[in-house]
Amino acid sequence: MQGGRRMGWAGRVGGSRVGAGRTGWWPVAAVCCGCLAATAQQPSVRSLQQANAAFHAGYAALEAQKLDVARADFARVVKLAPTLPEGHMALGAVLVQLGRVQEAIPELKQALALKPGDAGIRNNLAQAYVAEARSAGSAAAAEAAMEQAVEANPGDPTLEDKLGSLLGQQKQWPQAEAAFRKALALSGAEPGADAGQTALEHMHLGVVLAEEQQMTDAEQELRTATQMQPANAEMAYQLGLLLSREERDEEAVVPLEMAVHAATGVPPGADLALAMSYQRLGRQLEAIPYFEKAVAADPKDASALNNLGLALTETGKAKEAIPYFERALAEKSGDAVLHEDLGVAYIQMSDFAGAIGEFEAAEKLDGKNPELHYDLGLAYKLKDRMDDAVSELKQAAALDPRLPDPPYTLGVLEMQMGRLPEAADALRTALALRPQNGDGWAILGSVLHELHQSAEAERALRRAMELMPSQPGPRITLAAVLAEEGRQAEARELRKQAAELTRVAVNRQRATFSVNAGNQLLLRGQIADAVGRFQEAVAADPGFAEAHRQLALGYERQGRTAEAATERATAARLEAAGGTAAPISAGQQVPEHPNAAQPDAAQPNASQPNLPQPQVSQPGSSQPAKFTPAAVSSAAAVCRAGFRT
Repeated sequence: MQGGRRMGWAGRVGGSRVGAGRTGWWPVAAVCCGCLAATAQQPSVRSLQQANAAFHAGYAALEAQKLDVARADFARVVKLAPTLPEGHMALGAVLVQLGRVQEAIPELKQALALKPGDAGIRNNLAQAYVAEARSAGSAAAAEAAMEQAVEANPGDPTLEDKLGSLLGQQKQWPQAEAAFRKALALSGAEPGADAGQTALEHMHLGVVLAEEQQMTDAEQELRTATQMQPANAEMAYQLGLLLSREERDEEAVVPLEMAVHAATGVPPGADLALAMSYQRLGRQLEAIPYFEKAVAADPKDASALNNLGLALTETGKAKEAIPYFERALAEKSGDAVLHEDLGVAYIQMSDFAGAIGEFEAAEKLDGKNPELHYDLGLAYKLKDRMDDAVSELKQAAALDPRLPDPPYTLGVLEMQMGRLPEAADALRTALALRPQNGDGWAILGSVLHELHQSAEAERALRRAMELMPSQPGPRITLAAVLAEEGRQAEARELRKQAAELTRVAVNRQRATFSVNAGNQLLLRGQIADAVGRFQEAVAADPGFAEAHRQLALGYERQGRTAEAATERATAARLEAAGGTAAPISAGQQVPEHPNAAQPDAAQPNASQPNLPQPQVSQPGSSQPAKFTPAAVSSAAAVCRAGFRT
C-alpha cells in the first residue's frame, strides 16, 4: 500500500512518556521542588546542606551532559543523606544513562522503598529494567529479563506496562493485551495512582486492541486516555489514527489537529496523518501545508512526497507537483503507482507524451492491473493513437470484466472512429455494468439514431432524460429521432424544453464559477470581495443552494448575523427541494454542473462526451479502483493513507 501507515508504539518502548523530561527520565530536580526535603530520619543540618549543594551541582552537570561529574555529585548526595529518596533516584537515572544498569537498579529500588508509589521513581526503575532487558541481546532474552523484573516487583503497574510495550513491539498482541490489562487493574487498585501513567496504559491497550481488530473496544480505550490527558499529543494522535483507519476522517481530524498544534510532544507522524485525512475529505488546500511539513521533516518519505504531489495536482498545480513525484520515484523507483500518479500530472499539463511514458513504465511493473491499461489507453487517445488506445482499453476490459469504464470509453472511441456497431455493443456492455450512467445512455441513443434503430434509440434517450433531467442534450437528440418519424409536435416540445434547460445550465455554470472564486477569496481573508462574488452567484442562479450557503458564511464573517441566517434558511429550503448536493467547505471547489452548457457554447454534443479520466488505486485494496467519470484534475483524488508500522 502506497504511503501505508499503521498504529504503532511511537518508535519507542512505552510510547509517549507522560510528564517525562527531555532525557526520557523524570527530571531529577523536579522531584525535590528545588531542594532536598527532610524525612523522618533526617540527617544533620550540615549534612543536609552539603547534600543539597551536591544535588544541585549534579543536576547542573547533568544539564551540561557531563554524566560522570553528575554521577559523582549524586553519589555524594547518597553518602551524605542516605535516607533521602531523591539522591538514590538521581544516581540511578545517571547510571542508566552511563550504561551501568545493574548498578542503577538497586539505587532506584532503594529510592522506591524510601518513597513507595512515587510515579517518577517507578518510571525510572521501569526504564532501567527495559534497558537491562534490551542489553540481553535477542528479543526472547529481553522479554525473559523483563518478565523477571515484573516478578521481582509484583504489583508495579509501570513495569507491567513496559512489559506490554516490549511484547507489542514484537507483535505478540494477546500477550501484550494481557500485560496492559494487568497494569490497568493494578493502577485501579492503587490509591492515588498516577493519572498520567494510567492514561498511558489505556492508550497502549487501545493500540493493541486495534491491531487485534477489536475496533470498538480500542476506540473506548483511546478516548479514555484522551479524556484523562486532554493535552497529550501522542494520545490524541493515536485516536486520530484509529478513526482514520475506520475511514472516519471527519472525526479523525479533530484529535489530529490537536496533536499537530500541541505546544510540546508533537508525534513525528502527526502532520502526515492530518494531511492524509484532509486529502481523503477533498480538503486539498488544507492538506498541502501539512504535507509540506511532513516532507521537510523527512525529505526521503516517498509517501509524503507522492501525496503532496497528488494534492498539488488536485488543486491544478501539476507543474509544482512533478518535482515531488520525481523525488518519490527516486526513493521507490519500482513503484507502479508513483509512475501512474506522475502520468496523471503530465495529463493535466497536456504533456501526453510524458504521460504515456509514465503509464508504460507503470504497466511494465504491474502488467495485470486493468487500471494502468485504462490510463494508458486514455493517454494514447489524447495523443491520437486511436488503434493503440482501443487495444489498451480492450485489455483493461478483459482483465476485469466488472469494470464499466473500459467498455464505456471504448464505445466512445469506436463511435469517434466511425465504427458504430462496435460502439453500440461496447456501450451496451458498459450500461449493463453501470445502468445509472446518464451520459452513456445519451451517447448510445445518438449512436443508435445514426444506425437508424429508432425504437431502441428512443428508449436509450428517454432513460438518459430520466437520469439527467436538467440536461438539454438528450432532448435535442430525441427531438431529431421523433422528427424523422413524423412526430413533429413532440419534437417541438422537446426542443423548447432543451432551450430552457440550456439557459438554466448557463446560469448555473456562471454561479458555480462565482462561488469557486468566492471560496478562494475567503481562504485569503478577502471577505468583502468574497461576499461580492457570492452575491453574483445568487443573482445568476437564485435556485443554487450552495451560493446562498456560502453567502451566509461570508455574511457571518462580516458579523451580519441576521442576513446570514436568512441565506442559510434559503439554502436549506432549496436543498430540501433538490437545489444542490450536500454542503462543501470554504476553499473546496463546487463541482461543475454535469454537462452544463458553457456560456459561449451551444448545447452539449453527444459526439464529444466527457470520458472517464485516469484514476488512482484505492488505499489498501487488492482490487483496482472503480472508474467514474470525472475531470482530469480529480484523477488523483484518492490518497493512499493508512497506519505506520
